[in-house]
Amino acid sequence: MTRKQLIEQIQVKKSYLCVGLDTDITKIPKHLQSHPDPVFEFNKQIIDATQDLCVAYKINTAFYEAMGLKGWAAMEKTVNYIPKDQFIIADAKRGDIGNTSTQYANAFFVNMDFDAVTVAPYMGEDSVKPFLEFENKWAIVLGLTSNPGSRDFEQLSVVGRETNNSGEYLYESVLRKVSSWGNPDNLMFVVGATKASDLESIRKIIPGHFLLVPGVGFQGGSLEEVSRYGMIKDGSAAPSCGLLVNVSRAIIYASEKEDFASEARTIAQQYQAEMAGYLK
Repeated sequence: MTRKQLIEQIQVKKSYLCVGLDTDITKIPKHLQSHPDPVFEFNKQIIDATQDLCVAYKINTAFYEAMGLKGWAAMEKTVNYIPKDQFIIADAKRGDIGNTSTQYANAFFVNMDFDAVTVAPYMGEDSVKPFLEFENKWAIVLGLTSNPGSRDFEQLSVVGRETNNSGEYLYESVLRKVSSWGNPDNLMFVVGATKASDLESIRKIIPGHFLLVPGVGFQGGSLEEVSRYGMIKDGSAAPSCGLLVNVSRAIIYASEKEDFASEARTIAQQYQAEMAGYLK
């Protein structure tokens, strides 16, 4: 999917909601457990209930990889079932030396037709570049994450090579450096919603890149703050927005009963309605 196509979907649906299909087989409703493929059936009903309210789906591959071949099959069927006007993200957090990254990119972009893969930048440019070499595909690079461990490395103060700024955080150096490896048409960054107060300074470093923002919902992130500080302010009549706000558990596990899909839709509608207000 191109940047233009993604922006068009945001404008048409008045939404920048990304639904996280982080489907844990132990948490899906009991009545689905006897289904031949319970994970796919669960995903299918969630997709049917939410596809007109969101512009993206994010599949956390760990939940599928943990089930072995059955999990990979359920993931592939899910990707194939998602409508083509949706932006499909493999939340795989890959990142290795060049030839290995190329194989990871082939796995998700060629064999499974994801639009984007989340990538860890710790090993540097040659671990990220292979994901940027596919036309109309995206690398979504970890920037500032919302987990407590982000303090261990991401928020260390470092001397920024390009700025010679001794007060720069490591994640700021990462954003600045990685943004030069690609462009706003093939490169996004992960910024956790619980770090919403940092989005204003992040936008000064990467003013035009899309941000994938997890952490709204169960993790306590504020959609209002994320939208206020993180949205691209280009002054146009049809703004590009520049945000994909991911909500997983709050939507897909809205109910443990047979009404889980309709309850998921209700929650998704609430997020979409709020987003529509911020897009005006």
